[in-house]
Amino acid sequence: QVQLVESGGGSVQAGGSLRLSCVSSLNKYRRYYMGWFRQVPGKEREDIVVIDRNGRTEYADSVNGRFTISRDNVKNTMVLQMDSLKPEDTAMYYCAAAVSEGCSVVAPPIWGYWGQGTQVTVSS
Repeated sequence: QVQLVESGGGSVQAGGSLRLSCVSSLNKYRRYYMGWFRQVPGKEREDIVVIDRNGRTEYADSVNGRFTISRDNVKNTMVLQMDSLKPEDTAMYYCAAAVSEGCSVVAPPIWGYWGQGTQVTVSS
């Protein structure tokens, strides 16, 4: 059974930073397009970043310049460094693995696997 496990969420004041981590049990992890999306109850999912097999990335405008994604294809891990956090970043954050290709947040790949999420709360 494929598992993606997120960690690192929490509460922080506006302007602060958090570092989210994701560990995956995916076989041949390095072949997968990976990413993060977030969701607020009652709102649509927002795809915020995608990273391809080679480390090429695309960020949503809402987080571009503040968030940085990285992946380690040996350790099967992924990190989302979030800086200059804003109250509107408050959401449940999910790491995800795609079952299709496409390094785009406007037309994201099909997320086939995701974790249980980690809550990020940013207070003003």
